[in-house]
Amino acid sequence: MSDTADQTPMNTFTPAGHHRHRKVRMTGSAVRRAVVLAMAVPVASAALAGTSAFAADQNTATTVPDAHPDQDGGLAGDEEQLVKNLDTRVLDQRLGADVSGVVLDADSDTSLWGHNATTAMMPASNAKLATSTAALTVMGPDHRFTTKVVYGHGTLTLVGGGDRTFSSDDLAELTKTAVAGLKAAGLTSVKVAVDDSLFAEPSLANGWNEGYYPTEVTPVRALVVDGHSVEDTSVDAGKVFAKQLAAAGITVDGDVTRATAHHRDVPVARHKSAPLRDIVKTMLKTSDNNIAETLLRMTAVEAGRPATFEGGTEVVRHVLGHRYGVSLENFEMHDGSGLSRADRIPAATLAQILELLTDPRNTHTLGSILEGLPVAGEAGATLGPEWGRFDDPNSECAVGKVRAKTGTLTGAVALSGLTQTEDGEWRVFSFIENGSTAAPNDIKDAMDGLAATVNGCYA
Repeated sequence: MSDTADQTPMNTFTPAGHHRHRKVRMTGSAVRRAVVLAMAVPVASAALAGTSAFAADQNTATTVPDAHPDQDGGLAGDEEQLVKNLDTRVLDQRLGADVSGVVLDADSDTSLWGHNATTAMMPASNAKLATSTAALTVMGPDHRFTTKVVYGHGTLTLVGGGDRTFSSDDLAELTKTAVAGLKAAGLTSVKVAVDDSLFAEPSLANGWNEGYYPTEVTPVRALVVDGHSVEDTSVDAGKVFAKQLAAAGITVDGDVTRATAHHRDVPVARHKSAPLRDIVKTMLKTSDNNIAETLLRMTAVEAGRPATFEGGTEVVRHVLGHRYGVSLENFEMHDGSGLSRADRIPAATLAQILELLTDPRNTHTLGSILEGLPVAGEAGATLGPEWGRFDDPNSECAVGKVRAKTGTLTGAVALSGLTQTEDGEWRVFSFIENGSTAAPNDIKDAMDGLAATVNGCYA
């Protein structure tokens, strides 16, 4: 579980009852781009690679101060009660004084409630929603990552392709094929090298500290096996490879080295990962920081940008702002996982991202985000009972009814997701608190209560 550095076991908000929908405020060119996305065609790498595609972001929406919906504007009785309940419950002392929240009715295209909705907040792992959206849009849900073995000049080189889910069993299949090739060529000894040159040298993101390595996140490299939490995952993978070769009767000469495969090297074997859609689901269910950071790098690679924190977040901004019309006001992102204490994402922006999931035109591309969001009470996910979620008398009624991304850092707890009313209408919400001094579990209970309020079961 890696949702946090210290874990324990809108569309633009317009408070007069309506929010400016992305379909209304888009320019003609933006609409054409949306149609392309609606046809489930992944954004081509070349389309994002040009300099012009990364000109300074122009915010496509304006925001207005928070206020309550106009009660004469058509709110139903249950919605009026929802607003009253949220007005009271957002002041819960467990949440502290610095709280942001927003609730959207995606089906009727209305903004039901907001509290400091556009305030810049530290989002913790809710940042993974932005990372997932960009990754799926740029690479497409069917994208697979390739790890391969090549041979040249007496050396087998294991080449990383950004597959954070690559396992020792996967490697064993590569080893089996490589050994068969070596023996067929009459070779019984070989040197072993690793090539992780796909990514730039590992570094710390703005807002990280060295204490994050390797427990909360490992230095981001293009090669890893079994998700090992070590400083150099590439050399570690090479050592596993060497042991497998030795067990198969091949003598490995010397230590594992780092090298860059030559284009003349002979392809020996390759492994393709599960589709990106499945990897995104895994990342969101367990809030895996390492998968998130690897996806940020691979998104940059596919978009033709440098495989760095800066290159990846640049693409995220482009996808959110230019492709989907999501507001980037007060948006600041420095990594893919949300571990950075310098990240700032308003609740309104997170709600906009989640609202994309309710548009049928985005189902093919972004549907795995909805499927990957933890469900209240779901064992094995970050809203499961093992984490003490939705087990409070006020929130247990929402078990099985709320899908949401969790986020927890010291001084920041967030919960952003979706739920459906008894009539099957989608409500989108985002709640973030920064700076509460209450016990983490008490804060989470209060957050879960807000989500249950949005669902309507905690009336």
